Amino acid sequence: MIKIKLSSVAMSMILGTFAQQTPVSSPALLRSEFIYERAPFPSAHASTIVETRSGLVAAWFGGTKERDPDVGIWVSRHDGSQWTTPVEVANGVQPDGKRLPCWNPVLFQPTNGPLVLFYKVGPSPDTWWGLARTSSDEGRTWSPAIKLPDGILGPIRAKPIELSKGTMLAGSSTEHDGWIVHMERYTGDWSAQSLAAAASWQKTEPLNTKAEFGAIQPAILVHSPTSLQILCRSRQSVIAESWSQDGGRTWSPMKATTLPNPSAGIDAVRLADGRFLLIYNPTATGRAKLDIAVSHDGKGWKRAVVLEDSSGEYSYPAIIQARDGRIHATYTWRREKIKHVVIDPKLLEGK
Repeated sequence: MIKIKLSSVAMSMILGTFAQQTPVSSPALLRSEFIYERAPFPSAHASTIVETRSGLVAAWFGGTKERDPDVGIWVSRHDGSQWTTPVEVANGVQPDGKRLPCWNPVLFQPTNGPLVLFYKVGPSPDTWWGLARTSSDEGRTWSPAIKLPDGILGPIRAKPIELSKGTMLAGSSTEHDGWIVHMERYTGDWSAQSLAAAASWQKTEPLNTKAEFGAIQPAILVHSPTSLQILCRSRQSVIAESWSQDGGRTWSPMKATTLPNPSAGIDAVRLADGRFLLIYNPTATGRAKLDIAVSHDGKGWKRAVVLEDSSGEYSYPAIIQARDGRIHATYTWRREKIKHVVIDPKLLEGK
């Protein structure tokens, strides 16, 4: 018999890989995997996922660490069996050669139009500006960077919604003024000229004051063509919400929900069967727990799937429902990798 002696490092890699790929015990959790095992960057964060006509596409920012000038936007496509090797599709190199960090990519696939990648560039969230790139081949190649009009940041972290063909509603926010939420509406043909034109964009008044809530990064839930809800990250240890009854033009005063929030990003989606899902850190402090909760009305929520519950950071999730009905979510895994999970909505049971 041949005996193979593994080093402690090799053994830990094997056991760690097994543990990381083993789904948390929930019948609804069909698959749990890393989008990549190795990459030319040590740190990754703030993923986004979308379904295109030819499959899933994910993006995130990666580099030495958040805020470092080498942080760029990386993209991977799912070819039907596995994720492709990540490719950097945007960076913060300026005309004078100076490089600034990139932040918070958001992918959006309009009904008629190219795949759109929104992202931010700047030294910090207090000073960043919004840009976009488009892809006519489902994320394989990308246009040059398109600077959004002054005062427009685009979807700040969570995915936007399509109100009608050629019209998008995005949740946005600013951080230099005490964490203030606003909404941005885009109407255009998704060309570079239209995305860069101030006339294509409308911006609401602030939805909160810093005295009430320090809130950012709204996620949108669609209850009807006119009734919309946003859920926001806040500094007050709870998820905050606001409602619109006119398709997102005006909004109710922001108020607290009963959902905890450790000042961490969230995402939400309405399912084809009318239920709503929220992916979030279900604690008032820390990012070591990550759950999916289910609701029938966007008000009462029940925890349905435990995705992570161990030491480390699991954060900044994104969630969608694909055409086949399955739910796909991505999130930051310990600031080292991006994890992808697949959920069967028929097996979700709230507790």
